[in-house]
Parts: sequence; structure tokens; C-alpha cells
Amino acid sequence: AYTEDSIWRNRAEFVSGRGEIVGFLKRKWARELDYRLIKEVWTWNENRIAVRFAYEWRDDSGHWFRSYGNENWEFDEAGLMRRRVASINDLPITERERKYHWPLGRRPDDHPGLSELGL
Repeated sequence: AYTEDSIWRNRAEFVSGRGEIVGFLKRKWARELDYRLIKEVWTWNENRIAVRFAYEWRDDSGHWFRSYGNENWEFDEAGLMRRRVASINDLPITERERKYHWPLGRRPDDHPGLSELGL
């Protein structure tokens, strides 16, 4: 999904190239457990897309978080992502404050989106 020379910024981490991106994602998903995500397209034009998102996850000590952010994506002529810029803020939440309760995997089609959830 990414060009060989793709460039990412995720929070304060800068990642270059498909290999580094794969390593980054492995580290991220090892740390952010029970990850559930909702995204909404904000806008798009030609080969660029902007989305807003919120995802819930827990760490290995059982503390829950909701992470809010915006991503900007740029694609090459073949449709591969060549640039991703993400700004993300983490909010500690209690398990009772969670809003995403579907089984791990894809969000069900009938689950409310960000706007419907007031996020």
C-alpha cells in the first residue's frame, strides 16, 4: 500500500520507506491493544485525502485511551501512499467511557460513525 520511499509523520515520529513503516506499524500494534478505529473523510482533491479519526485501545496494563486526530495522505500515480502526516492526541478513558464495543476486526456497518457519536 506504500511506495518504497514513502514518508510518514506520526505524532513526533518520522518514518521513511516501506521497511521502516512496516516496523513502525508492528511496534504500534504491539503497544496499542484491542484497537478499534473510526475514520471519516474530511475532504479530497486529485491525489490527496484528509481524514479525521478516533480510535480506542488499551495498553498492556489495562489502561484505556481514545486517540483523536487528523491524517493527510498523498498517493502516487499507481495509487500507493507516498506521504502520510498524522496529528494525534491521546485521552485516557475508563473502560466504562468506551464507545466502541464491536468484536475485534472491521467496524460493523450499522455502528455509528464519529459524527453520530458526537466525536
